[in-house]
Amino acid sequence: MDEIANSTLGIALAVLLVVSGGFSLAETAMMAANRLRLKHRAQRGSAGARNALALLAQTDRLLGVILLGNNLVNAAAATLTAVLTERLFGEGKFVLAAGTVAITFLILVFSEVTPKVVGAAYADRIAPVVSFALAPMLRIAMPAVWFVNLFVQALLGIARIEPPKDADATLSQEEVRALVLEGNPYFRGKHRAMLANLFDLAAVTVEDVMVPRPQIHAIDLAAKPQLLRQQLATSYHTRLPVYEGSPDQIVGVLHLKNVVGLMQEGGEIDPESLRPLLRKPYFVPAGTSLLTQLTQFQADRQRIGLVVDEYGELKGLVTIEDIVEEIIGEFTTTAPGAGDGFRREADGSVTVDGMASLRTLNRRLGTRFPLAGPKTLNGLIVDHLGDIPEAGVTFRLAGQSLEVVQTQDRAVKVVRLLPPVGRPAAPLQSRDERASSYR
Repeated sequence: MDEIANSTLGIALAVLLVVSGGFSLAETAMMAANRLRLKHRAQRGSAGARNALALLAQTDRLLGVILLGNNLVNAAAATLTAVLTERLFGEGKFVLAAGTVAITFLILVFSEVTPKVVGAAYADRIAPVVSFALAPMLRIAMPAVWFVNLFVQALLGIARIEPPKDADATLSQEEVRALVLEGNPYFRGKHRAMLANLFDLAAVTVEDVMVPRPQIHAIDLAAKPQLLRQQLATSYHTRLPVYEGSPDQIVGVLHLKNVVGLMQEGGEIDPESLRPLLRKPYFVPAGTSLLTQLTQFQADRQRIGLVVDEYGELKGLVTIEDIVEEIIGEFTTTAPGAGDGFRREADGSVTVDGMASLRTLNRRLGTRFPLAGPKTLNGLIVDHLGDIPEAGVTFRLAGQSLEVVQTQDRAVKVVRLLPPVGRPAAPLQSRDERASSYR
């Protein structure tokens, strides 16, 4: 090496630093690349993305060839630095120490930190490009990499460490949900809310969204024909459950278009003429998730289901529209006189219907009522107090101050939610605005 000029050695050192930086850039870019995005690009025909995925499928060998090349280059750079230092400044401990410090600084700045910062910032762009260089290097250095990995695997075995085989192959449902909720640049507000609601369908049951039994609009076949005609003429729904004698004795579901056909034919509206028009009732277990029930509705070609408990007692009614609204938000018109049950008072309190859904309250008002037990505010209050309270009773529940305004027929009818002392009340929010706190 004595006959090689110092300028040539300096150029060689610079080249080695650049090559070392290339290895560092490739290592960081390959490890930081989004594999899902690479898969998408590979499916669209990107050869670089396919190469990158193939290399990432054998991470131990990929890291082996990168680190092998990087360490060889760094060692060579250190050797050249020692030679140059000795030629320029002579021998000595301080000169050698200064040369070591200098090459360490150069490697850190030009071959490690800077390339890795760039590689992490543009990983998805760089990984497919560097994969074309890494693939042949891996084939050439395979024997050396295999030999090094023998010791690596032995050390991992001694330490009882077994790397997961597909740790980064998939994302859990909660990880995907978090990606949707936090992925503001990628999902617009409405789309983000709908996707988040889709993930929650499996955690919400039909009991959470059903129309409670006392609020079901049904007709009694045992009623007088005049009353039947009046109920059918004033009904706001297209499908009506039909019972005979007792609301628990559901005998079928009546579609009003069939009644219109009967009237056009000049038929009488009476129990005997309505009975042939009834469709068989479709019953749904109370604990069925919305995702399962949506699939069942589709498979059975049904639009309305009667929710029953484990004893077969009627608890409520759920429609396919109720489930769809849990995904895309409220879209159907509201029956006359059936508001949402919320009224903001001048003092900042909110007056709500005692039969209001706890999930709706949490979503619209930001409250934190527990959802594991009762589904309505009335049920939660009675369960918490162990008795039906009198009007005027004030108490705290789940961090919220409540005042019972009216009780009637063994139930709490009207409740006032008091705002926290010294804090202005939050405005009522829509379903989509509360998507991130869905449960």
